[in-house]
Amino acid sequence: MAKRNIIHLPTTTAYDLWAPVYDHDANPLQAVDDLELTTLLPEFLAFIPRSPHKPIIKVIDLGCGTGRNTLKLLSLPSVHVVGLDASPKMLDIARQRCTSRLDSLSAGDHAGKIEFEIFDMLATTTLPDCAQAADAVLSTLVLEHIPLAVFFGTAAKLLMSGGYFLVTNMHAEMGARSQAGFVDPETGAKVRPQSFVYGVEEVVTEAARSGFRIVGRTRERAVREKDLLMLGRRAEKWVGVRCWFGITFERV
Repeated sequence: MAKRNIIHLPTTTAYDLWAPVYDHDANPLQAVDDLELTTLLPEFLAFIPRSPHKPIIKVIDLGCGTGRNTLKLLSLPSVHVVGLDASPKMLDIARQRCTSRLDSLSAGDHAGKIEFEIFDMLATTTLPDCAQAADAVLSTLVLEHIPLAVFFGTAAKLLMSGGYFLVTNMHAEMGARSQAGFVDPETGAKVRPQSFVYGVEEVVTEAARSGFRIVGRTRERAVREKDLLMLGRRAEKWVGVRCWFGITFERV
């Protein structure tokens, strides 16, 4: 079998190309992320205090992509949801998906407001007006593409003191053997954006430098034989390998 051509592209360029197939390419890491977030996301949201003096809370999806997790926030009451991403093509899909979802919800059964903005933390430190003083930020499978200091420095600027930050990412065990990428259906080439491999300990250490402390427990997830029915055939080679981790932080 001929070796597949691999093309390395800047992260935003790669994700613009990936956008049309991103939600349909049977990515096992995305599937693990979705499974874990069924319980981790409610735990994270439970940390956010509610007060009659602040009826609306702001939650930012940093690196929201096609809105895979932004959608999960839309049924929350009295929430201002902000989706940020560097890829215009990804954001176009996120807007379409979330608009369609909101149209299916009754007026009293969805977030108070939703906005999307292009934001590339690798290119600017200037935050969009709608993305300041957040009560909570989540960022799923994004850290792999960002230097640690930039990632946590950006999150610290987005959050109010006492705000909460949920991070999920590819585990270093998986990252030592692979990285994010996709097969371009038009050319057959493997497209890879810039990626970094981070261990859990170095992530926690850098988070502390930016003023974050862990709350709750750190989760690490390996692929198990019994997961294959849910994760698909692409996950077979990852059985026994830790592929994912998730951590909730508080900005102190």
